[in-house]
Amino acid sequence: MILVTGATGNIGSALLKELRAHGAGPLRGLTRDAGRAVLPEGVEAVEGDFAEPASLKPALEGVRSLFLVSRLGPDADVLEAARQAGVEHVVLVSSITVLTHPHLGPAAENLAVEQLLKESGMAWTILRPTQFASNSLMWAAAIRDHATVRAPYADTALPTVHPADIASVARVALTDPAHRGRVHALTGPEPVTARQQVEAIAAALGREVLFAEISREEAHAQMAAVFGEEAADAVLDVTGGDVNDELLKVRDTVARVTGAPGRTFRQWAAENVDAFRGDARA
Repeated sequence: MILVTGATGNIGSALLKELRAHGAGPLRGLTRDAGRAVLPEGVEAVEGDFAEPASLKPALEGVRSLFLVSRLGPDADVLEAARQAGVEHVVLVSSITVLTHPHLGPAAENLAVEQLLKESGMAWTILRPTQFASNSLMWAAAIRDHATVRAPYADTALPTVHPADIASVARVALTDPAHRGRVHALTGPEPVTARQQVEAIAAALGREVLFAEISREEAHAQMAAVFGEEAADAVLDVTGGDVNDELLKVRDTVARVTGAPGRTFRQWAAENVDAFRGDARA
């Protein structure tokens, strides 16, 4: 039995589809509301809340492999619940900032979770993706309203990764024991700037989308109100304020692990264009 947490999220939903398509065996999807969750046919929907690790016990019963996104709850308790349930292997989604920006608070937290997993006694595979293509959904409301998209570091090009590529690598890691005990850094196949992302969305929509670069200070004021000061600074550093060669590096991990080329941002934009249409609902 494989349990996929975040079953309706960007990675989890794609992962369940892939596992199902590849005949991975019994599958379970963890969600906060099993009654409303739309999962692939044949996937068992189970409820659980990371904020309350004890609620995960029924979902973990009989599970041998677990797909887990870090820092959604008390990770030490979640991993201990998995260990006690008899889980043998955990595929953990961490962050490439563990490698590129270990001094930042969120990166240090991710590294701590990685270490907890390594010391848990369970087999492990760690995925360290870079910036998600789906982060551009933060512009969806502005684009739907035909307003100007405003972002800092407009021409800093990062190898943004398609969430479905993270899912593809996770599927291989969950089903091929050769990936146990390995760390995979994941990026997209090419660098793409914020300006180019907006252009790709505009091309998918078939209309112009206005874009304006703003200062770090303007962006920080907006982000801090939502995420807090430290998190806002960390995000701004890794999206342009403090880039380095490791962060900018394009890696071929997706192609090597899955045998298929990494998906481009333009592909993501085309697949998700409805989120940016004027009649879409947030």
